[in-house]
Amino acid sequence: MRRLSQSDRPENSSSTAGTIRVSVVVPVFRPGPSFDDLIASLDRQTLGTSSFEVILCDDGSGEPTGARLADIARDRPHVRVLSLEHSGWPGMPRNHGVEAARGTYVQFVDQDDYLFDRALEKLCDYADLHASDVIVGKEVGIGRRLPSRIFSHDVPRAVLGSDPLLEMLTPHKMFRTSFLRANGIRFPEGKVRLEDHLFVMQAYFAASTISILASEPCYAWVKEPGSASSSRIDPESYFPHLETVLDLVEANTEPGKLRDRLLRHWFRGKILKRLSGRQMVRYPDDYRDRLLDVVTPLVQKKFGPGVDAGLGFPHRIRAALLRAERRDDLLAFARFETEIACRAVVTEARWSRGGGLHLTLRVTLTRDGHDAFVFESTVEAPKTVGTEGAVAGSKKVTRLISLPVSAIGGLPENLLVADRELRNDRVDLFLTDGETGAELRIGGRHPRTLDAARVSIDPVKVFGPNDESRGGALTVKVRRAGWTFETPLEATPAVLARAGRSPLLAGRTCTLVAADDGTVELRREWPGGRMKDLAGRAARRLRALARRH
Repeated sequence: MRRLSQSDRPENSSSTAGTIRVSVVVPVFRPGPSFDDLIASLDRQTLGTSSFEVILCDDGSGEPTGARLADIARDRPHVRVLSLEHSGWPGMPRNHGVEAARGTYVQFVDQDDYLFDRALEKLCDYADLHASDVIVGKEVGIGRRLPSRIFSHDVPRAVLGSDPLLEMLTPHKMFRTSFLRANGIRFPEGKVRLEDHLFVMQAYFAASTISILASEPCYAWVKEPGSASSSRIDPESYFPHLETVLDLVEANTEPGKLRDRLLRHWFRGKILKRLSGRQMVRYPDDYRDRLLDVVTPLVQKKFGPGVDAGLGFPHRIRAALLRAERRDDLLAFARFETEIACRAVVTEARWSRGGGLHLTLRVTLTRDGHDAFVFESTVEAPKTVGTEGAVAGSKKVTRLISLPVSAIGGLPENLLVADRELRNDRVDLFLTDGETGAELRIGGRHPRTLDAARVSIDPVKVFGPNDESRGGALTVKVRRAGWTFETPLEATPAVLARAGRSPLLAGRTCTLVAADDGTVELRREWPGGRMKDLAGRAARRLRALARRH
């Protein structure tokens, strides 16, 4: 049972006089200094304090946390403190917050994170406009990388299975309070892994309208050392909780493409990624055996061929080896991935008079000094179709033949066919700003061959008119047959010298420079070169007009 603190009593809150649009529910347990950042962000909200409340759900922290929370609430009438018995996990405190909420909406926030200043106002307005039950506000990673597709644009009415809703299953969302209560949607209580997935998926399945607000940064998700998500999982306790999530998906879908698409998310992210490359190789032998003892029967039970069909090439191989209980081959496959070396070297660099920088790269992927990926193309014999004896056309098929497995027998017939992935091979060039550390994609394409991959860069388009970047190191990201590699771009000074400095129409002067270790930097003039930049932009506008007429 919870105990009402003085600040928890309704008559003590001036915000009860008006309509409370949103209740911010924060599970709290002995918070550190970063908690002050959260409180400060709530103080800065553009939504008036008469329109929102903050419910600090103290999970039995004791003193001095109790005194700290009371001090926060003392001068903030819109802040309440729920003093709860210790549960050891955030589910129970969040549930009490939902029960106590007086707002039209509930926004969950964790104690180490914070909100952007306009978050509550913009989220409430967006939810009101679209009659949303669930609103996914844009999350920004602080010290962590977050998925990007889900926040590429606003989606007023997102569709589960079509829009990338599964990319963000964190509880850091806004929910209509009456919707949660009417559907009995609550967090599991006690130490339950993936409790946020269970809660959010219940909401997704029950919601009439799910909205994504991507155009406004709302939630800052801060990476904290020692969090539960950053520690190695215990297989025997973790995967039964994952199975509960999978059961929920099966209970709310029919067999078919939608179910396979949803199940694939957890198969890829929670199982196959844990068995790939360096992660798999680093496991102690006993831990690896424990992990495989648990996940193998789960995979055989829950994930069928329809799930595998949508996986990338490396994961399809991994899934087949796992399902066939080929443990030695799984480990050999992981070692194969870790032993691949990637290099990208500039073989030619030149500027065009129009202001473009054109690079030819030689990209190599080797293992033990030999090509890591060896493919063999064959032509499948024509197949007879129908009763009339009509003959279908021959089909060229490309298979990977350098895979280090003991035998192909017993695995799916077309497992090593890689044509789909090979069509999606890419070489992309990124610049890491020397002062800010920000990463910027500056060029890329689907290459015909990795021996001579051509990449073009237009500095005027890459750098905005007010961009103060002085350039930085260049990195190449290579996608090959479904694998992704990243390596510094290399070149000899002689090759770069032949390119020289950039022409007038490239805008501010840009120069390719080889560092002492052979890596390449793109250096850019700033603050000088303004007239060159204006000339380059004017030329591009004229070219665009000419193309339209």
